Amino acid sequence: MSTTSPTVLGLYETHLTVSDLARSIAFYRDVVGLELARVIEERQVAFFWAGSKEIGMLGLWHAGSGPMKMRSHLAFRMELDHIIASIDRLRAKGIEPRGFRGEPVDEPVVIGWMPAISLYFSDPDSHSIEFIAVLPETADASFSVQPYAAWSARG
Repeated sequence: MSTTSPTVLGLYETHLTVSDLARSIAFYRDVVGLELARVIEERQVAFFWAGSKEIGMLGLWHAGSGPMKMRSHLAFRMELDHIIASIDRLRAKGIEPRGFRGEPVDEPVVIGWMPAISLYFSDPDSHSIEFIAVLPETADASFSVQPYAAWSARG
């Protein structure tokens, strides 16, 4: 018997509670761009492939309209150019792109200590959604969090 701990390769699935399943299905399909895998009406749940069925899955569970709501955060790994293009795509869908601190932005931000380019927005239930790509450059914690143009201009 091996005493070595198993290696976690990545997060496979995430589940969110939603107040309107049909509205959230449309959002994650049409705005985020995930492939709808299955809807189970009797359980009021929908599953999406994130990347492919081998890479990841998102589950959306109808939670009703009770007073207890939880805001969650999830980040989708994407290609750099797709994150940049997402600004216009989100706006075309009536969604405000946001930065790390929730401020409206015209371009993605870079988190220097990683470094990673990120773009944030909210789903219909106010869950925090992030598109993220780890950048190949050397990390720079002193950069903090600034617009992508500032990261690119560092020279």
